[in-house]
Amino acid sequence: MAVRLRSLAFECVRFPLTIAFSFIALWTFPFGPRTRYQIITTWSKLIIILVRVICGMRYRVIGRENIPQEASIVLSKHQSAWETIAFQQIFPPQVWVLKKILLKIPFFGWGLAMMNPIAIDRGAGVRALRQTLEQGSKRILDGWWIVIFPEGTRMAPGKRGRYHVGGAWLAAQLGAKVVPIAHNAGTVWARKAFLKYPGTITVSIGPAIDATGRKPEELMKGVEDWIEQEVERIGSARHS
Repeated sequence: MAVRLRSLAFECVRFPLTIAFSFIALWTFPFGPRTRYQIITTWSKLIIILVRVICGMRYRVIGRENIPQEASIVLSKHQSAWETIAFQQIFPPQVWVLKKILLKIPFFGWGLAMMNPIAIDRGAGVRALRQTLEQGSKRILDGWWIVIFPEGTRMAPGKRGRYHVGGAWLAAQLGAKVVPIAHNAGTVWARKAFLKYPGTITVSIGPAIDATGRKPEELMKGVEDWIEQEVERIGSARHS
């Protein structure tokens, strides 16, 4: 009962806050990308605070020393909405590779659109890769990190989706470093779930990999193996 009440209280605060920030995001249009990012990501800071205070959901990061100085490509496990929010606090200014259709979601999509994402048509095949390379090259040169979820969608804890090679291919094309990320957020904030459970999420940052001269398939296989083994090792975040 306590979890249900806390989750309800969190949603009662999160929903109006998200609507308010969607309009704030639109008002940032005249500013440059960095200024827009700093303003809009105030929302993510507030959400992380709220979910900790109301729901008892905390997090810890291991492997911070593995974060490179230069802009790199994050390849992460995707279990929850939590990581899309928290990564904005853990990593330097970043953009995401996402489906264009997400930008059409009322309120939430408006904020995304103002954060300089790499928006692609997922079903466009070669054209989608070209879009990713063109936009990704510019973002990296401008000093933005790129966040990609190789499985393409959120997977329940214990499940493994097919890791798409696109992120590794992009890193190889750009000569960028790849940073693999494992976490267990889905055990306390599940996909499309109303209930938010108390616990301590572990975000594990693996050693950066230089993609220069690497075959994308080989690179992605190494990233996948590390992520899945690390997810199994860190276990559940939920407090008993």
